[in-house]
Amino acid sequence: MDFSIKTFDAKTTIVAAKTGCIAVGVYENRKLSSEAQELDSNSAITAALKSGDLSGKPGSTLMLRNLTGVAAERVLLVGLGKNESISEKDFSSALHAVIRAFSMLGANDALIALPCEAVKGRDAAWLVQSAILAAHDGAYRSDGLKSQKDTASHGVKKIAIALPGHASDTGRATIASAQALANGMALTRDLGNLPANICTPTYLATTARKLAKDFKLGVEILDRKQLEALKMGSFLSVTNGSIEPPKFIVLKHMGGKAKDAPVVLVGKGITFDTGGISLKPGAAMDEMKYDMCGAASVLGTFRAIAEMKLKLNVIGVIPTCENMPSGSATRPGDIVTSMSGQTIEILNTDAEGRLVLCDALTYVERFKPAVVVDIATLTGACVVALGNHNSGLFTRDDDAHDQLANELLAAGKSSSDTAWRMPLGEAYNDQLKSNFADMANIGTPGGGSITAACFLERYTRKYTWAHLDIAGTAWKSGAAKGATGRPVPLLTTFLMNRAG
Repeated sequence: MDFSIKTFDAKTTIVAAKTGCIAVGVYENRKLSSEAQELDSNSAITAALKSGDLSGKPGSTLMLRNLTGVAAERVLLVGLGKNESISEKDFSSALHAVIRAFSMLGANDALIALPCEAVKGRDAAWLVQSAILAAHDGAYRSDGLKSQKDTASHGVKKIAIALPGHASDTGRATIASAQALANGMALTRDLGNLPANICTPTYLATTARKLAKDFKLGVEILDRKQLEALKMGSFLSVTNGSIEPPKFIVLKHMGGKAKDAPVVLVGKGITFDTGGISLKPGAAMDEMKYDMCGAASVLGTFRAIAEMKLKLNVIGVIPTCENMPSGSATRPGDIVTSMSGQTIEILNTDAEGRLVLCDALTYVERFKPAVVVDIATLTGACVVALGNHNSGLFTRDDDAHDQLANELLAAGKSSSDTAWRMPLGEAYNDQLKSNFADMANIGTPGGGSITAACFLERYTRKYTWAHLDIAGTAWKSGAAKGATGRPVPLLTTFLMNRAG
C-alpha cells in the first residue's frame, strides 16, 4: 500500500481533490468537522445527518456518492464522537472504520481528511503514523498456512493523508518511519502467530540471520556447547526436556558512534511453554506458542530501526528454547547454577522465563551497556494486575532508573503502546528465599509479577535496567486471537527518542 501527503490551503481545497473517496469526520451532535463543512456546499451532508442515517458515534460510517461540486467520486462520513474533545480511542476507532470502508471499495486511491488537531496533545505526525499503522493492521492477514487464502484484490491501493500546508514536511518525514514501524510490527505478529512446530529456536535464529543479511546487521548464534562453556546452567536447565536445540541470538545494529555505549534489548524466546514437569492445564495451552513474543518484539524492533537506519548503537539478545516435559526434564526441587554463579532452587518449572533471562542479563554485561531493557511474556499475574491494556514496567528506584522508566513511559504514551510502572523492593525480595540455594525461582503467594521482576533484578546490578512484562499485551485471545505486535511501537519510539 502506498501512502502520500496532500496539503490544502485557501487556494487548494479538498473540494477539488480528484480521488476515489474522501473520508471526513462528523460528530454526534450533527456538527461537521471543518473538512466536512468544505464538502457540504449543497447541504447533502447536513441532510444525511438530520435524517438519522449516521449517528456520529466513533467508528460509524456512511458513504455518499457524486456530491454536487465535489470532485471526488465518493465521500465517506465517519463518526468521531462528541466534538468537545476527541479521545485517542475514538479517533482510532474512526481511522480503523475508514480503513475497513476503503478495503471494500473499487477505487484505486482515497484521501483521509480527519481533524487530528481535535485530539488533545496530538499533531500531524501522530495522525500520519496512526493512519499508516491502521492501514497495515487492516491489511494484515494470518492465513499464511491455510490451504485456501483470501486472494481478493479489491480495495484502495493508494492512500493520501490531508494535512495543512505548514505540516507537510513533518508528514512526509513521518511516512518512512511509520512504514518501517509497521513492517517491524508485522514481523513480530508473523512470528508470534506461527505454530511452535514451525517457529522453533532454530527458526528464530534463521530469521535473525536473514535480518542481518537484508539490513547489514551483525549477528552471532550461540549453540549448546558454547552455552555450556559460558556456564549458563540456568538457561540450559529449561531446555533439558526438549529435543529442539537451544539458540542464543545476538544481533547488532551499530548506527551510532563507535565509542557510544549500546542500548541492549533482551527478549524472552520460549517457542513453546508446556510448563515442563509443572505441566500447565490443557485448556488454552495452544496460546503458549506466544511465549516467544518478547523475542519476536526484539526482532521486529530491529527490523524497524534497521529500515530507518537509526543512528544509535543497539544490541539485541534472545535466549530461545522450548520448555517440555520428558524423562530428562528439570524437576521441581532441582538446584542449578546460573552464569553469574548464583544458585537457584527451581520450585516450579513453569517459571522458566526468568531462568533463561537471568543468564542473558548476565551475558550482556560484556557490552558495557548504556541501558538494558528486557521484554518478556513473564507472568499471568501481570495480566491480573493490569489486564490487556498496559505492559508492566519494573525498575529500581533511583535517579538513573527513574529516568529510564520515564523515557519508556513517555515512548509508550506517544506511540499509544502504553506501560504502567510497578514497584520493586526488599519486601518482595524476601519472598524468594530458599533454604537450599541463593534464591527460589518463584516467590511465596502474592505479587507474582513483582517477585518475578525482583528475581531478574538480582542479575542486573552492574548496569541501568528495566523489565517489561508483556503477558497481557503481546497477544489477544478469543475470536480476535493473534499477536498484536506490541511493544514494538514503544521500543522503537524509545530508541528513536534516544537517537535524537
